[in-house]
Amino acid sequence: MLSQFLPVPTPETQHFWDGCKAGELRLQRCVACQDSYFPPRPFCPKCGSREVEVYRASGNAILWSYVINHLPRADFGSEPYAIAVVKLDEGPMMMTNIVDCPQTPEALQLDMPLQAAFGKRSDEITLPLFAPARP
Repeated sequence: MLSQFLPVPTPETQHFWDGCKAGELRLQRCVACQDSYFPPRPFCPKCGSREVEVYRASGNAILWSYVINHLPRADFGSEPYAIAVVKLDEGPMMMTNIVDCPQTPEALQLDMPLQAAFGKRSDEITLPLFAPARP
């Protein structure tokens, strides 16, 4: 069953998953220190304030690091796929997959501009993915 690989939303993360389902990358920002952060949590990891807000991020990022996985996985098929860390324009980093691009070192260039894309995996979960930015 593929649902075993899917995240389970919690009250603290529901806004993030609702945003993904709506095709939006939603982050949190501290009202006190203005630091944006990921993953979602009810307090600022920088200053500890509980005065935080949810906002729609640009969805722009750069490829920070990656590894190409060649081992098959039921929910990804038998082709190699990139497991990546991207740095969002807003500052936070997130782990994701790169799509709409050959999964080769020649195509996956560090610092390449990326744009959020979303992959529906169930009625409840749409995953945030990243694709090369279109000019």
